[in-house]
Amino acid sequence: MKISLTSLPGVVIIEPDVYRDSRGFFLETYHREKYVKAGLPQTFVQDNYSRSGRNALRGLHAQVRYPQGKLIRVSHGAVFDVAADIRRGSPTYGQWVGETLSAENFKQIYIPPGFAHGFCVMSETADVEYKCTELYHPDDEIVISWKDPALRITWPISTPIISAKDSVALSLEEERERLPIYHDAYV
Repeated sequence: MKISLTSLPGVVIIEPDVYRDSRGFFLETYHREKYVKAGLPQTFVQDNYSRSGRNALRGLHAQVRYPQGKLIRVSHGAVFDVAADIRRGSPTYGQWVGETLSAENFKQIYIPPGFAHGFCVMSETADVEYKCTELYHPDDEIVISWKDPALRITWPISTPIISAKDSVALSLEEERERLPIYHDAYV
């Protein structure tokens, strides 16, 4: 397993070992001891699965009082996955990283609590699976606009398909008082 650090502390790219032969391939999508040794959390409490069509954009989502760390992978198709630091007081506040996750490259991304997460689909369809360190609390969710000019995310699609919730998302500045506060424990 290869771990690559990103420019945002705590956000890491994981490339699991893939064993291929004439039958196909095998890999471990999660191994608690190996992931903990690599610095990821020991406990995940919820697994999620979504299927989306080409140009669908989901995000940017986070929780404030119950922040979620997320370990994300794609089992079918390809997405451009984004982590944005929305923690007030963070040295990397307003910065983002993006990574292409696909069924072909097997990459995963870990996004720690306090970061907003989103992705857009670059294939006909994409199945995204992710583990969360905290349960989903709809009343605690914060949604930041995918096109917030303060973030300047370079999405690889020009006409995204978004949900009603994402279409009325606010900017970082408009949500400033509700944003999570930076704590060293998040990284």
